[in-house]
Amino acid sequence: MSITGGDVVDLGQGLYAWLPPKRGWGLANCGLLVSPRGALWIDTPYDPVLAGRFLAESTKRLPEGVHVDRVIVTHANGDHFWGAGVLPDAEIIVTREAREHIHYDPTPKQQHALVTAGDRTTPLGDYLARHFGVFDWSGTEPVVPTTYFTGELELTLGDYPVRISSLPPAHTAGDLIVHLPVQDTVFSGDVIFSSTPERPGDHPVHWAGPIDNVISACEQVLATGAATIVPGHGPILDRAGVRDHIVYLEYVRERAHAFHAAGVPSVEAARRIIGEGRHPELGLPERLVVTVGSEYRHLDGSELPGVLEVMTDVAVVARETERAPRQADPTRQ
Repeated sequence: MSITGGDVVDLGQGLYAWLPPKRGWGLANCGLLVSPRGALWIDTPYDPVLAGRFLAESTKRLPEGVHVDRVIVTHANGDHFWGAGVLPDAEIIVTREAREHIHYDPTPKQQHALVTAGDRTTPLGDYLARHFGVFDWSGTEPVVPTTYFTGELELTLGDYPVRISSLPPAHTAGDLIVHLPVQDTVFSGDVIFSSTPERPGDHPVHWAGPIDNVISACEQVLATGAATIVPGHGPILDRAGVRDHIVYLEYVRERAHAFHAAGVPSVEAARRIIGEGRHPELGLPERLVVTVGSEYRHLDGSELPGVLEVMTDVAVVARETERAPRQADPTRQ
């Protein structure tokens, strides 16, 4: 199975969003900003195949003699980062704090081996193969950023200002947002995962937290005044869509805190939140295991577990959820 296509949305004034054709792990939105004097990407696809398709679509929109020579990475998860290898001479901009997450994740080749050589009789091996087996990192070398910054960074691309703001730990330890004031648009990275009735999305997954910081990041996006928000995953939003997402985050925070106060272990708390069925339109509910676990660590000061330990819990809960009787959506009665 392979992933084909991808929609390119013209946002005006030389700005484009590349939206993957489906939802799921690893299928991130990316941006292209073009001027007569240069071009840059905001995030990259997950593997060289998808990144090559995005590059081909980008090239169609470049003036003669212009190349993509800069990449702004909203955070260091591979699905926004590893595709930069198709632009070997590009400047790659990340926050200083992103280094922490780069060291937390497996390298591309390590992840490829985990996905392709895992034991599919186990929940983890089966889950990784089903959700990540469409990607190919067999020849992907680690991407090394070239520019690190802290706080705020303002660039210009031709006549277009590009305002980059680092964030406190939220989705990861090294998130940033990109505000393009001329285009009235923000690329939020994964502090926002979106869903609309026309194009349902997936449950967010947050590795750092706390959720208060994720909510604050959403509010910082709104504070730019931008009318258009391109989230890390899911359909493009207006300002009301960001406010709806904050309501979702507040719900998850409230339930996680209530279960923590009651002494319920974090994985069981995630199971119970899934069982409440508040958002049946969102896929991958097992990702609540990650987000709730991150919130618990801030409440009780526990240590960050290894990524494979976390993903094993995710896989187990996914198997349980997939085998459970499907509940009716009360909003459709």
